[in-house]
Amino acid sequence: MSVKSWFPLIGLTCAAFIFNTSEFIPIGLLSDIAKDFKITEAHAGLLISVYAWIVTLLSLPLILLVSKIELRKLLLFTLVLFVGFQVFSSVSANYGALMASRIGVACTHSVFWSIVSPLAVRIVPDKNRPLALSMIVTGTSVAMILGLPLGRIIGLHIGWRMAFLCVGVFAFITFLYLIFVLPKVPSHGGFSLHRLPVLLKNKLLVGLYLLSFAIATSYYTGYSYIEPFLKQVAGLKDSWITSTLMIFGGAGILGSLFFSKYYGKYPYAFVGIVIFSVSFCLILIYPFSFNSYLIILLCAFWGMAVTAFNVAMQAEIINNSPQSATPVSMSIFSGIFNLGIGCGTLIGGGICTYSSISYIGYVGGILAALAFIYWQKKVLKQLKNRKVIPCL
Repeated sequence: MSVKSWFPLIGLTCAAFIFNTSEFIPIGLLSDIAKDFKITEAHAGLLISVYAWIVTLLSLPLILLVSKIELRKLLLFTLVLFVGFQVFSSVSANYGALMASRIGVACTHSVFWSIVSPLAVRIVPDKNRPLALSMIVTGTSVAMILGLPLGRIIGLHIGWRMAFLCVGVFAFITFLYLIFVLPKVPSHGGFSLHRLPVLLKNKLLVGLYLLSFAIATSYYTGYSYIEPFLKQVAGLKDSWITSTLMIFGGAGILGSLFFSKYYGKYPYAFVGIVIFSVSFCLILIYPFSFNSYLIILLCAFWGMAVTAFNVAMQAEIINNSPQSATPVSMSIFSGIFNLGIGCGTLIGGGICTYSSISYIGYVGGILAALAFIYWQKKVLKQLKNRKVIPCL
């Protein structure tokens, strides 16, 4: 791939890193935010749930509203708004102000994740499209390796507000970089609302959405409360928790690499294995929590599996959508995935409040196991019978 293609792709990967760092930061700072505002961890966890629900509700309306805007201009404008809301988060004097700023960030998230993957695969040669998509997902993994732990380290040492401010600074630097390297990319025209029912009549696409929702729900039932779980149940020290979160994200890069290497050759087996692995890891979180090394190893395998699933679902949605409708298809995916995040966080919070944080893995694992059955009985058959020729 030419240098001309690499430069903007690296910029988009950095932007993906920043957006996901912003999304994940509250997970690593729940205890500090709760303590500062004198609320429970479950109450603080609503920052994650509400964020996800806003993305769910607004991803489709927002992308329909801006679908006629040239993609470079739209991405840069989204980054400017993102920077502003991060600054707002950093100066929030109370929980309500912080929630309002997170809602603003969620709106920019809705637009960004609707356009970044389609944008990435359009600025590279066709043969490099899988690489472009895996690079974007790698940005997510690096956010888990560096973003979330660094945010946690900053929060522990100089306050959680500075963690949000630092995200805003990095986002502004990325904005300046993309101004110079990102080419103009036509939007293919607007996507009218009356075409939406036609898109949603695609049974395979709907099946992929439902599968994504189920896995996101199961995953975040456990992951949203992994920081207090590792502290309270596994008994890990703060430094070990930070390292574990970094290892979780680092393993995600392996998941992205495995996608690039094996998905094209064995797509159905690949997806089935990663779904089963998510269920396997969730169910074993509590049994493995009694040994520090085992729980860290399990988190690494878990991180690899969920990242591989995420990129595989994006590939399938792009493959099974008309090119002109890809941003809309991805906005629906983003919304549904975040609905799963919100539901998972709510379920996990309910378990923490009314039962025990020790059981979040069991509940999440059962949900993932049901998703695996749905994959085998329903979605896999639709994929094998599809008439669309995969392009990734």
